[in-house]
Amino acid sequence: MLAGQIKPTAGEVVLCELDLPKTKISDESTAFMGYCCQDSPLWPDMTVKQHLEIYAAVKGMKKEDGDQVIRRVTEALELKEHLDKPARKLSAGVCRKVCFAISMLGNPTIVLLDEPSTGLDPKGQQRLWRAIRAAFRNKERGAILTTHYMEEAEAVCDRVAIMVSGKLRCIGSIQQLKSKFGKGYLLEIKVKDSNHLDEIHQEITRLFPQAARQDRFSSLLVYKIPMGSVQSLSQAFLQLEEAKRTYNIEEYSFSQSTLEQVFLELVKEQEKEDFDLDTSFRWKHLRTESI
Repeated sequence: MLAGQIKPTAGEVVLCELDLPKTKISDESTAFMGYCCQDSPLWPDMTVKQHLEIYAAVKGMKKEDGDQVIRRVTEALELKEHLDKPARKLSAGVCRKVCFAISMLGNPTIVLLDEPSTGLDPKGQQRLWRAIRAAFRNKERGAILTTHYMEEAEAVCDRVAIMVSGKLRCIGSIQQLKSKFGKGYLLEIKVKDSNHLDEIHQEITRLFPQAARQDRFSSLLVYKIPMGSVQSLSQAFLQLEEAKRTYNIEEYSFSQSTLEQVFLELVKEQEKEDFDLDTSFRWKHLRTESI
């Protein structure tokens, strides 16, 4: 809807202080916008270079300016070796890089990024995330990015909105969401001697009476600790350091809920609400020939 591909069902959109009623979104009003769509828009028989040149021209860039920008973006995204390849011979990950490069041509003020790193390997994801951060850092432009990958949201987003069952459940900085919706801390302890597991468990339950053990392996203990059990982080770390020396603990980590865990908690709440709304079975009599 924001890109003007389909008509909005209701409401208005305000872009760059321009009030755009739902029936008046035009090519002129979206000229300052970049769009990296989820489905590949590439023509199968055209090369990567041809795509970039065409979109640079569509954005109104002069040829010499376009060539300079194309050279810079292909170096940043490691696309040089793919410039002369037709789109049909590109991997899914390279296609995503090309789509992102196209969306950034012409220095758009607003960029819509729909699942930008889908199909990329971990190294490619990291490089693309760095490119996204660099493109928007300290500049008069912004982006809306949609993703199911919480690590991607943490890596590139200043503010995060979580939608569950089509409804906006929360919006704020990552730290705000973790503080408000995170159910507690996660404590992971790796021990040198597995014979001391029971003693360490007793010590942890003494330090944090409401601690709930999640997993236990030969040398690893994992606990979920409610926020109410931790009055002071500095005191918690002091106690854990003392326990580390006393029980010969190899290492430990004490961390907040991840954004992934916050998302899962909100989904669980929604599922519980949906379940509570209707717990009855509905039976429908079928004719013999329909069975």
